[in-house]
Amino acid sequence: MTTTTKSNGQWAVDGRAPLNPNEVFKAADGRPLDVRERVEKIYAVEGFDSIPDEDLHGRLRWWGLYTQRKQGIDGGRTGSLGPDELSDRYFMMRVRSDGGALTTEQLRVIGRISEEFARNTADVSDRQNIQLHWIEIEAVPEIWRRLEAVGLMTTEACGDTPRVILGSPLAGVAADEIIDPTPAIREIVDTYIGDPELANLPRKFKTAITGHPSLDVVHEINDLSLVGVVHPELGPGYDLWVGGGLSTAPRLAERLGAFVPPERAAEVWYGVVRLFRDYGYRRLRNKARLKFLLADWGTARFREVLESEFLDAPLPDGPAPAPSTSPGDHVGVHEQKDGRRYVGLAPTVGRLSGLSLLALADAAEASGSSRLRLTPHQKLVVLDVEPEKVDALLAAAAPLGLTANPSPFRRHTMACTGIEYCKLAFVNTKDTARETIAELESRLAGVELDTPISLHVNGCPNSCARIQVADIGLKGQVAKAADGSDEFAFQVHLGGGLASDERDEAGLGRTVRGLKVLASDLPDYVERVVRGFVAEREAGETFSTWVARADEGALR
Repeated sequence: MTTTTKSNGQWAVDGRAPLNPNEVFKAADGRPLDVRERVEKIYAVEGFDSIPDEDLHGRLRWWGLYTQRKQGIDGGRTGSLGPDELSDRYFMMRVRSDGGALTTEQLRVIGRISEEFARNTADVSDRQNIQLHWIEIEAVPEIWRRLEAVGLMTTEACGDTPRVILGSPLAGVAADEIIDPTPAIREIVDTYIGDPELANLPRKFKTAITGHPSLDVVHEINDLSLVGVVHPELGPGYDLWVGGGLSTAPRLAERLGAFVPPERAAEVWYGVVRLFRDYGYRRLRNKARLKFLLADWGTARFREVLESEFLDAPLPDGPAPAPSTSPGDHVGVHEQKDGRRYVGLAPTVGRLSGLSLLALADAAEASGSSRLRLTPHQKLVVLDVEPEKVDALLAAAAPLGLTANPSPFRRHTMACTGIEYCKLAFVNTKDTARETIAELESRLAGVELDTPISLHVNGCPNSCARIQVADIGLKGQVAKAADGSDEFAFQVHLGGGLASDERDEAGLGRTVRGLKVLASDLPDYVERVVRGFVAEREAGETFSTWVARADEGALR
């Protein structure tokens, strides 16, 4: 009896015949990036109703646009309605800021766009982007014009493309920096972002590059990461990691054991992206991320194919990065290598506004700064602050909801967009997280915590807020009450973390079997678990270590 192996849709193996609807629309009617011309010439002129479905729910993502959730649709209907029923006539727009880098001029432009076109919305995501909401298609060409006039773009901020590149917020300014990743990020963006040859990947492709010893770009959960190291013979460069990603099938990235000299960083990035394009799985969309290919191939084969088919020459072996010795969120006031200060400011779960962006730009410039960085932890860092003007900056930031000295819970809590705007979400995340922070600040004010406890709140299983690598990760879902009605609750993951959390190694959280925590009960639950940890921990024990050995009853 003969058996046949089903094609995985790998271009280099199976050919380019599209095997699912997503692959069909990407291959049809020109390239996905071509939708920009239709936006400018047709949709912005004729309005929302002129946009065909494959552009509306597909190709517009290549320019950073998703339809946002229609208001008034509760989470119990998220899984039963189609995209047209869930979608409003407005868009979320993601403004791309590679490396999180923004000038005060750029910040003002985004702030004014927010005021004029986005109902004063502006959220800092954990991908170092700013997201705007309530965008109408008629306004998009003018928004693009304003962004591009100051060097910003929305190109490939979404879609099956190379997404925004995470970069160290301290690039070029930290005294303890191993290598400045700015040249590598700039070369990749200038050379390859918007290249049609890289604009049809099997799924999204996420990149992170850092040269800072705090390991501040969550490198373990990206498709490709370059992490600063010093080779004993070749000097500073990067350690190469591939195949990380979370969502419903979380997997941490793995080292290839290869050292990337700084002058080869863009070449190696280009090689890995093309390997993913040509060998990535395209038959089943839920198996199309690079992590699935790496899981099947292993690191040895992956490196061999990369070097033999996609690089100009093999890479030398190299060392692993040292463990992080400082927090990767960079909150607080710190000295730069030039004697000035960088000031890390924490909003509440990334929520800002256009007006606050404008005021922050003014405050930064008054302190001597003309540039800021967003972080992968929903924070902002103002660079180049004159030492004598730090206090004035902190005073100006406070009324904007920004602080360099946040409570532990405000500092270490993140939340995704949630049901407010996201079509995939089951629960409200931003408000739930904000209310929980306020309760915990009051209830646990007298509790001494010498180790951070991160709380990540996500509205659906896709883990945009990185629930599996949080100390306390919460996945929104619908539960049934005793009377059969819908209750909005969270599944709990405990004890996850990344190297940037000053752990010895990254790890995925432990799911507490059968535990569902209602949103209304969330402060009670977190308080109970934190108090249990404080009472039971051994000397110097981290939360994740305690979770790994704790009785399940203590985690409920």
